Amino acid sequence: MKQVYFLVMLAACIIIGRQSYGQGSVPFKSKTNDTIRTVYIWHADTLREAKKDSVTSIQSLYGHVKLQQEKTLFYGDSIAINQTDNTVESFGNVHINDSDTVNIYSQYMKYYVDKKYIIFQKKVTLTDGKGVLTTEDLQYDMNAKIGNYTTGGKIVNETTTITSKDGTYYSETKDAFFKNNVVLKDPAYDLMADSLLYNTETKLATFITDTYIRDSSGRTVRTKEGFYDLLHHKAKFGKRAKITDSAQSIIADDINFDDSTGISIAKGNAVFKDTSQGTVVIANYMISDKKHNTVLATQKPLMIIKQDKDSIYVAADTLFSGQLPDSLLTRVDSIGTITQLDKRNPNDSSKRFLQGFHHVRIYSDSMQAVCDSMYYSGLDSVFRLYTNPIAWASGYQVTGDTMYMYTKNKKPDHLYVFENGLVVGKSAENMYNQVKGRTLNGIFKDGQIDYLRAKGNAESIYYIKDDSAAFVGVNRVNKSDIIDMIFLNKELNRVVLRNDADGVMYPIKHVNLDEMKLRSFKWLDDRRPKTKFELFE
Repeated sequence: MKQVYFLVMLAACIIIGRQSYGQGSVPFKSKTNDTIRTVYIWHADTLREAKKDSVTSIQSLYGHVKLQQEKTLFYGDSIAINQTDNTVESFGNVHINDSDTVNIYSQYMKYYVDKKYIIFQKKVTLTDGKGVLTTEDLQYDMNAKIGNYTTGGKIVNETTTITSKDGTYYSETKDAFFKNNVVLKDPAYDLMADSLLYNTETKLATFITDTYIRDSSGRTVRTKEGFYDLLHHKAKFGKRAKITDSAQSIIADDINFDDSTGISIAKGNAVFKDTSQGTVVIANYMISDKKHNTVLATQKPLMIIKQDKDSIYVAADTLFSGQLPDSLLTRVDSIGTITQLDKRNPNDSSKRFLQGFHHVRIYSDSMQAVCDSMYYSGLDSVFRLYTNPIAWASGYQVTGDTMYMYTKNKKPDHLYVFENGLVVGKSAENMYNQVKGRTLNGIFKDGQIDYLRAKGNAESIYYIKDDSAAFVGVNRVNKSDIIDMIFLNKELNRVVLRNDADGVMYPIKHVNLDEMKLRSFKWLDDRRPKTKFELFE
């Protein structure tokens, strides 16, 4: 009987149980200073207290437990309070409401009261009304309102989902910092990066490392810095960002684009490539319009039309590339005849055109040209040169009011000059072969000039050589309906006069070279771009 009585009394000293426990408070004294933090007990179905050792006692609360520390409420199936260690530990269906703004749920929690620091484990969910964070292990600083995970986590913000191995969430500013295997998925975009900053309120994603983005249309972006505004569909990329869209790509120091308008702005050494056309545009400032499929380049723009051995380079103050609507699918031949073409596939690169404005300069190994403005169409591969155009080929200079340069396989194939056509070739010092006509028509062979015809009030001056290449005289034609110039190995071989020519032959020793100039004669070789590096001089 005495033994039974002793066991009952011992148990009463160790464990005290209360049913439907009401209100109470537990003080926690800081181990580093005299600060005392109080945790209020608002409810528990059962409270038990047990001594762990001679100095440590643990209060255990069970059933619908509710605690409060300052503006933070703690809920759980069971909670253990350790005043010696300054900890509150909760098990099963844990719920923390921090300042009525952040709610955190888990299956386990350990709260360090002195530091106001919490560890959550197992099925952790944090929500602040803007985003939902889920993970298996979360550390939360109640002072700074910062949550951190290192074992993998996910944030869902409306239709946007972001996963990563490591992450930090700042609940007051709604900023999240993700590291290691970051993946963002959105109905419009997929993103992969090593690190990413994201704000759940503004939906602003900020890139700080190598980042790869792919949108729903298949367009891709590679960048090292910048941001994307998922709310307003605007973005800025830096550090030589690259955007690839089907056969087209653009790379620049900085790129801004607005998906709502389809407009992208590239600044600083911008390079636009179209592999379907074999073209490249380089400029310091470039605007592309995805909706209308146009590109505007300024600040020393240069277009390169690539081919195997003789690429064509085009420079101007401004270059503009666009796509013709079906209603304008026409072809103009060398005599001005307009032909309506069959409608092509909307993505057919032949529908593209190029315009150059002011100080247009064109260079290829076989032909060079300058003019004030230019139009090139992929439909007929013709360079249309306006306002004082000048072209050079095989050592000959061609001028006129308007000039059409036809190309085939991206090489000069045909030349047509409207009104006041003049061809000049330097034969020797102060000796120039010249042919003038209302119109000029030239043929190229393998990219080199082979034949030229002047028609309409044609005139010519032609220096004649003997078999030893010595000058023997000058043939001057003052009037002819047609004059043909035939070339051999890039050199003028002979001049043929047709239909009632009126001319005279002068012995070379009787020729005044200064008088051997046709009206409007000008030798403009100093304006010719002699290499591609002289296009901007």
